[in-house]
Amino acid sequence: MDVTSTYKFARISARKARDVAREIQGLPVSDALDILNFTPRKGAELFAKTMKTALADAENNFELPLDGLFVKSAVVGEGPTFKRFKARARGSASSIRKRTSHITVVLSDEVAEEKPAEKPKAQEKAAPKAEKKAEAPKGEKKSAPKEEKAAASDGRVDEKLGMVYDSAPSEVDDLKEISGVGPKLEEKLNSIGVYKYEQIANWKKENIEEFDELLSFKGRIERDEWVAKAKELHKEKHG
Repeated sequence: MDVTSTYKFARISARKARDVAREIQGLPVSDALDILNFTPRKGAELFAKTMKTALADAENNFELPLDGLFVKSAVVGEGPTFKRFKARARGSASSIRKRTSHITVVLSDEVAEEKPAEKPKAQEKAAPKAEKKAEAPKGEKKSAPKEEKAAASDGRVDEKLGMVYDSAPSEVDDLKEISGVGPKLEEKLNSIGVYKYEQIANWKKENIEEFDELLSFKGRIERDEWVAKAKELHKEKHG
């Protein structure tokens, strides 16, 4: 039986809360609470409150034994964003975004045993087909596009932002090599999903305008210089 508890409008960004959610996914309740109690992060405290609510619900309303419960899922959804402004130099103002999230924890006492037994059968049937494709010379040509698609699937294409990543890729470029990009601005770019020179090199006018609004950056450095410098750095790195 599943017991669900939801913490809505938590004052934490979904990206920070998901780091904690990955640590407790699939663990027994006792182990998950130990991890949350000794994790010095705000997300751990919010997850602990949500899990304790689900435990009280399971014990008092459903009369389930607490020893057999485990964390079936820990999901974090994005909530509304509060927009604030901060005064800056020369009468300008920069936007401040206070993000919120919805935290959902599902506890269960049911252990699925049939699904793992079915997976090896599917793998055994797929193995001969993979061997036949590897033997044929035409199969080598077809495998190349699949690898390219797998590499491209790490990121997603946004009409306004261009290519962005939901999480940091395995290889990350040093964006501070671009003139005008400091450590703080690099953190902002990473939080939006920009990690590589290639992403900035492919920016269009629409992308530049959207990033100006997101970064709330009003400086003398033009983004065209960023794009040109990113192209140079990308060519130097990849030849």
